[in-house]
Amino acid sequence: MNRLALFDCDGTLVDSQANICMAMEDAFDRARLTPPDRAATRRIVGLSLVEAMQALLPDADAALHQSLAEDYKQAFRRLHGRGLVEEPLFDGILAALDALEADGWLLGVATGKSDRGLARCLEAHGLTRRFVTLQTADRHPSKPHPAMVHAAVAEAGAAPETTAMIGDTSYDMLMARSASAHAVGVAWGYHGSDDLDAAGAHCIVADAARLPACLMELL
Repeated sequence: MNRLALFDCDGTLVDSQANICMAMEDAFDRARLTPPDRAATRRIVGLSLVEAMQALLPDADAALHQSLAEDYKQAFRRLHGRGLVEEPLFDGILAALDALEADGWLLGVATGKSDRGLARCLEAHGLTRRFVTLQTADRHPSKPHPAMVHAAVAEAGAAPETTAMIGDTSYDMLMARSASAHAVGVAWGYHGSDDLDAAGAHCIVADAARLPACLMELL
């Protein structure tokens, strides 16, 4: 049975918080609403857009949530068109991917990004061919629903017990546990280690260099 290392993208592979915060502020400004502070925006990274808006504005109606989600998409496209979108890889990620592949792991992505956003991000870093399965918010319910993990496991010819979901948020940990996969938290992202632990992380790594060893200990 194949072993699958399934990565979240924003906050795990790449640091995209500046883009996300700017697009969120633009969307709220256009709706004539006070934008959330950046700490609140970082808390919802990983959720699909409508669910993110629900978390930020729980008392608003569904129409506003949907409208803000669309405004966010447009804001992000404007940022990209102006050359303002930067999504640098976190330190040590490439070396960690190399080490996992050398040890026989298959690699995948499960993200709240859209298909288009993920493709653009991976292409920018020359990573597209490294991943055997790509699961996005365009085709699945929002995290922490386990659908992304289930689909990735099936595509990779793996099993939940041979799969590690690697992410920086409690949503990733809850999704992994719900799918009966291993939940591996990374401490360099947008939720703290206490959040990851409370959500059921089997292990938490402080830097990418530790990631291969953590996975090898779990499986």
